Amino acid sequence: MTEDIHSFCKLGIVHSQAFPSCNESEWSFLNTLNLILQDSYFDLVEIGQLPFSSLNYTVHDLLRTSHIDFTYCGHSRLFKNKLNINSLVEEERVKAVEELKIGIEEARSFGAKEFQFLSREYEEERIEEAIIALAKSTIELCSFAKDMTITLEIFDYDIDKCSLLGPIDRVLKFYALIKEECPNFGFMVDCSHIPMIRETLSVALDPIKGCIKHAHMGNTYIKDKENPAYGDMHPRFGYPGSENDTQYLAQFLQKLYDFGYLKEGGTNYLSFEVRPLNNENPQLVIAGSKRCLQEAWKKVKK
Repeated sequence: MTEDIHSFCKLGIVHSQAFPSCNESEWSFLNTLNLILQDSYFDLVEIGQLPFSSLNYTVHDLLRTSHIDFTYCGHSRLFKNKLNINSLVEEERVKAVEELKIGIEEARSFGAKEFQFLSREYEEERIEEAIIALAKSTIELCSFAKDMTITLEIFDYDIDKCSLLGPIDRVLKFYALIKEECPNFGFMVDCSHIPMIRETLSVALDPIKGCIKHAHMGNTYIKDKENPAYGDMHPRFGYPGSENDTQYLAQFLQKLYDFGYLKEGGTNYLSFEVRPLNNENPQLVIAGSKRCLQEAWKKVKK
């Protein structure tokens, strides 16, 4: 493809992954966020729960001034509070839903276009029940969010996050339960998670091509548990021994283009989720990601 990829989507980046130090202090959060907001390459920034309440007004003003789209990741609210949105214990499931509702309200107060969440751990022998519980929670969240887009990110099921969704068969069973009641729902797909699920791009993406609302570009390392990049650490593209580099990213983009997710004049979200490791410079990792995307995009055919 010779046309600028910005003409086919809105390009974004996950703030907390690109700059893992962002939550260490208010200064660090604002300094790293400003680096993204001042970079006109990005049309979108993804932020989670603010680490300091004093940041509320400042961050709101920065986002508004920079004329950038903003999405809210609710994952940390579940991780931090050890909550399970698909718990088979009703009281625990309700707690998780209520916590994410607080996140939805915070996202709405900032003018977020989208709220993201994920499924959680499960018991192997009770998968069907967990899917029903997840569907119940999702319907409640979508109803509460009203016109805000709610996206569920598909993760690995047995390596790192060990999420219920998960493999495509579970994804489809879940979606069949909620699709009629949740017009504002969609899936987030991440090309770093697909190798962890042990599925091909076609198996993971083709069945849900019409309900993808967000896509992440990233990498994973799954060969050696002792490696600091192992699991859901999102190392840079081309990290030694990792799964994804330019060619894989090109295949991922080709799928999204063939589906019509990436289209001329389109505004769907396509974000980097990359993380510096082993004292790597975050800005070099971001620059390398841009170069990888540029090379991958050249390989995409109309």
